[in-house]
Amino acid sequence: MLSKKQRFLLSISSSILFCLPWYEGFSGLFIFVAFVPLLIVEDFYYRNKQAYTSAGLYGYAALTFLLWNASTSWWIFNASLFGAIMATLVNTFLFTTVFWLFHISKRVVGEKLGNLCLVLYWVGFEYFYLNAEISWTWLNLGNGLANSVKFIQWYEYTGVLGGTLWILVINILITSSILQYISLKNAKNLWNKWILIAGIIIVPIVFSLVLYYRYSEKQHPCKIVVLQPNIDPYTDKFGGMNPEQQLDIMLHIADSAGNKEVDYFVGPETAIQEHIWESEIDNNWTIFKIRSFLQKYPKAKFVTGGETVREYLPGEKLSATARKFSNANVYYDSYNTALQIDSTRNIQIYHKSQLVVGVEKMPYIKYLRFLEKYALKLGGTFGSLGIQEDREIFRSASDSIRIAPVICYESIYGEYLNGYIKNGANFIFVITNDGWWGNTPGQKQHLSYSRLRAIETRRSVARSANTGTSAFINQRGDLIQTLGWWKRGALTETLNSNNYLTFYVKHGDYLGRFAQFASLLAIIYILFLKIRKKIVKQ
Repeated sequence: MLSKKQRFLLSISSSILFCLPWYEGFSGLFIFVAFVPLLIVEDFYYRNKQAYTSAGLYGYAALTFLLWNASTSWWIFNASLFGAIMATLVNTFLFTTVFWLFHISKRVVGEKLGNLCLVLYWVGFEYFYLNAEISWTWLNLGNGLANSVKFIQWYEYTGVLGGTLWILVINILITSSILQYISLKNAKNLWNKWILIAGIIIVPIVFSLVLYYRYSEKQHPCKIVVLQPNIDPYTDKFGGMNPEQQLDIMLHIADSAGNKEVDYFVGPETAIQEHIWESEIDNNWTIFKIRSFLQKYPKAKFVTGGETVREYLPGEKLSATARKFSNANVYYDSYNTALQIDSTRNIQIYHKSQLVVGVEKMPYIKYLRFLEKYALKLGGTFGSLGIQEDREIFRSASDSIRIAPVICYESIYGEYLNGYIKNGANFIFVITNDGWWGNTPGQKQHLSYSRLRAIETRRSVARSANTGTSAFINQRGDLIQTLGWWKRGALTETLNSNNYLTFYVKHGDYLGRFAQFASLLAIIYILFLKIRKKIVKQ
């Protein structure tokens, strides 16, 4: 019999175990037991369902998930206190509701099927959340292993949701063995279960280690220079320093690291601090200055971030995010943009399309446009930015290299990023401005998610961050070089391109699609059982 104090302490213990994998210095393997204390509390409510309603469990689960979210995502407040509060509260509500739904199901179908429901509901929920209009998937369970890359090489077959599935199964089995031991007081009867648990943990790790040490990159070298201008987003980037000064800093850093063998210079998100009209981009002074710089480096392409604006022609179909000039009957869209500039007049453009809710977009804009004026002002944008349907890749005119220009937040979405790879990208360039978050775990967590994308796609990653951490990542997810927080400079590395399509790139989040469908069937079945039970009672 668990006392209130014991239930409270167990819930807090779970929150601590959940937090540790998201902090440097702690192994991601802590997440294998993070659910265990909370599942012990859940089992208490299940065993005593005649005396205790499920509402009591909801409170303890909410405590766990609130502390987990708050202690791993607190750094958002550096950019927005309201954003930090909302991210924590929304995630707490969603996580708690999924867990509570599992408990309700377990009360109806019993322990074994109930535990299966936990796996289906959670994996299905993560998949739904990855594709929802309001999406903050930072704490998807599989992300907790992002810095344990030697153990998760098989993500190239399953993606992050495979890690979520693995974590849930291990937590359920460990909890079951602990509860059985407490009940039987005899460890001898549990050897089979413990061997099973050891196998489920060890076999994927061994398989991953084999993949890791046997993986050999094909030699298709490309010399890349990553730039880190280190311009404070609060005091300089959007007001304190003019656009020309910022561009000069970036080009000076590039020149200090450049030579005639460089294939790409990579600058960060919104490095070009000027709203460029796309119809007049060829005549823009910023573009002219970068082209002039590239004359010294004839092989090189310059990939960087900027802010562009597109005006709609009369009669042209408007997007949901199109805005109207206050003094004219003319509409336009603003974009967070990646650009590739070279010695030709062919400027390639990609518009960031996985936007940050409340900062770059108003969710369900078709229905909630009247709320757009309340969107947070951040990053030089206001309201909802425009997007594009396809994952545009940047092509080289001189060779077969194709680049995935991934902008900031987009790098945490595995299946989304696969779109670039299917379109032919053989490198991933992540351009970001993590300076909004300060020198906190946020920018370190964000870097670790690029390691996941490298494994899932088997693509080398060049990552340019305005104030850190810039990095090069190989196709196994190893960090080759990093340039840390609050440092101005450049990194130079020769990375290998890759054209191979992994199983995950080809099939995406198939585990999530299956779990979502199976969850729907499970809920229908449980509702049927409850209705039938009521009818029988009558």
